[in-house]
Amino acid sequence: MTSLRKLGPSELEVFPLALGGNVFGWTADETQSFAVLDAYAAAGGNFVDTADTYSAWVPGNKGGESETIIGKWFAARGNRSDIVLATKVGSHPDYKGLAPDNVRAAADASLRRLGTDYIDLYYTHRDDPSVPVEDIIGALDELVRAGKVRAIAASNISPERLQESLEFSDREGLARYVAVQPEYNLVSRETYEGPLQEVASRSGLAAVPYYALASGFLTGKYRPGTTVDSPRAGGAAKHLETERGVNVLAALDEIARTHDVPVATVALAWLAAQPTVAAPIASARTVEQLPALLGVADLTLTDGELTTLTKASAV
Repeated sequence: MTSLRKLGPSELEVFPLALGGNVFGWTADETQSFAVLDAYAAAGGNFVDTADTYSAWVPGNKGGESETIIGKWFAARGNRSDIVLATKVGSHPDYKGLAPDNVRAAADASLRRLGTDYIDLYYTHRDDPSVPVEDIIGALDELVRAGKVRAIAASNISPERLQESLEFSDREGLARYVAVQPEYNLVSRETYEGPLQEVASRSGLAAVPYYALASGFLTGKYRPGTTVDSPRAGGAAKHLETERGVNVLAALDEIARTHDVPVATVALAWLAAQPTVAAPIASARTVEQLPALLGVADLTLTDGELTTLTKASAV
C-alpha cells in the first residue's frame, strides 16, 4: 500500500502522483477518461487535478468539459469521498479573474458540473493583480466557511503576492493557502526554485507541480530524428535543441536502465523528492500511459542519482 502524503498544513492526504484532468474532453473522450480514472483509482490513486477552463481551447468546447466528465465518473462509481479533488478558478471564459463575485459564481458553476457539494482543494488558477489579496482571500474564506471548499491554494502566483496573501490570512484569521502549483520539472527549474520555493518552504506549503513531464519531453519519446504525433509535440521537442535537454535525457536514460523502469518514472521520482513537493501532476490519454506515471509511488532514487539529475538539469 503506497503511503499517502500530507498536503501542507491541511488535513488532505494524497497519492504521490496527481492525475491531470486537462486531457479529459480534449484528447481523451468520456469513455477513455473513465478508463484512465478507473485504472488510476484501482492503483491506489486518490488525487485528481482539473480546472473550470479545461478544455475551452478546443474548437466547439466552452470550458468545464473536464469537470463534467469527472462529475459523471463520480456519479457512476459512487466514489466521491475516496478522491481528493482539486479544481481552479479564474480562467474560464465566462468567469475570468478573481473578483469576489466572480469567484463565488465560478465555484458554484464548478460544483454543478462536478455533481458534488464540495471541492477538496480550490486553486486560484492565475493571480489577478487587479484584485487586492484581501478581496481574493476574503472570497475564498467565504467558500471554506460555507463548506463548499475544504482547502485553498494558488497556482501561477508571484512570491510577493503569495507572501502578502499568507500574511493577510494570518493577520485576519482567515483561510490560508496550503499549497502552490508552479510549473516545475527537470528542464524548467527556475520556474519554482528560488524565492517562490522559499516562501512555500518557510510557510509550510506543499508544491503540486504542473508540466511535471515538460509536455511529454521527459517521457523520453522525443529524440533527434523522431516525429511524435501529439498536440504538444512542438513545445516538447524544443528541449532537444538545448544542452540541458540533451544532458537530462542522457542522465534519465542511464538511471532508467539501472532500475529497469521508464524514463518518465525517473523524471517524476526526481521531482517528488524535491523540497516541498507533495505530488507532481501528470496526465494520461490512455490506460497504457498510466504505469509509467504510477511507478513514481514505488521508485526511490539514491542520493547519487538525485545529484546526477540535478547536475544534468542545471542551467
